[in-house]
Amino acid sequence: MKRRFLSINFHHDTVKRFKGFSRKVSNSYSTTLDMIMDFFEWHGFLPDDRFGKSIVQEILKNRKRTEAMIAIIKDIEKNQTKPTNAMLLSLFEEKTEDDDEIEIWTERFKSQRLEQEEQIEVTVPKIRYERLEDKMSSLTKDFSYVLDKVKLVKSSFGKNYLRLELTEGEIEKFKRTIKNL
Repeated sequence: MKRRFLSINFHHDTVKRFKGFSRKVSNSYSTTLDMIMDFFEWHGFLPDDRFGKSIVQEILKNRKRTEAMIAIIKDIEKNQTKPTNAMLLSLFEEKTEDDDEIEIWTERFKSQRLEQEEQIEVTVPKIRYERLEDKMSSLTKDFSYVLDKVKLVKSSFGKNYLRLELTEGEIEKFKRTIKNL
């Protein structure tokens, strides 16, 4: 589609200035004028506006937005990414600070159990003793499974606490086992 040309009257110096500007920007005068009008419409400026204050205001507003975004990203990293990463590492059995506390508690439990075993000397029939040993090994295995499911949770608010990560079915199974002893 061929475009129609119309004429507009301009002052002689304005036409000279526009022609010089147009050579720098584009091949045709129409394209140059379209680009100028698009610039003003896009940025919401009027030709008689002074850019000094408005451009500085835009830069400051963008800087504030950027600083706000940086603060949000740092907060997300601190409160979401690092704890999630620690949980993933513990799932894949990587060594974390929390594992040390859990190991200390399991060692204490094992040492107390050994001390109690050394103090008790009771004579019982061999069959009953073997059954009790089987039950004890089963309970020890179940209890160490439960201890493995205990995780230390560092709370942002208040004290840290321990979380037991067992399903309801597993808890019911342990209750039945203890009840049947």
